[in-house]
Amino acid sequence: MTPRPPMNLGNFSVSLTVKDLAASRAFYEALGFEVVGGKAEQNWLILQNGSATVGLFQGMFERNILTFNPGWDAACNKLPEFSDVREIQRRLRQQGIEPTSAADETTTGPASFIVVDPDGNPILFDQHV
Repeated sequence: MTPRPPMNLGNFSVSLTVKDLAASRAFYEALGFEVVGGKAEQNWLILQNGSATVGLFQGMFERNILTFNPGWDAACNKLPEFSDVREIQRRLRQQGIEPTSAADETTTGPASFIVVDPDGNPILFDQHV
């Protein structure tokens, strides 16, 4: 069997569901994170410290989510080469991992899907390019 090339999952971040956006922002800023995106008035912020990215989301998700952004680097720049979210989804399905929310494989461009690991942790693949 010919080995498959690795999947390039793009930027990785942790999306945290928070009770108090301002308190969580202050906490992560004390750890050295800086706000690089989001809209506090919409109850979400993206913070970075080096290559570590944390999203803070108040009232948007039930659980914390591991997030991959195919096509983006840590600065949200488009990568010249990446594994399209639909290809990642197809490969996971071939391995018996069925999305709980699927991307339409007949489309191109931005799309997303979610899988859940054996411990119930949601993993979002969210392609913006």
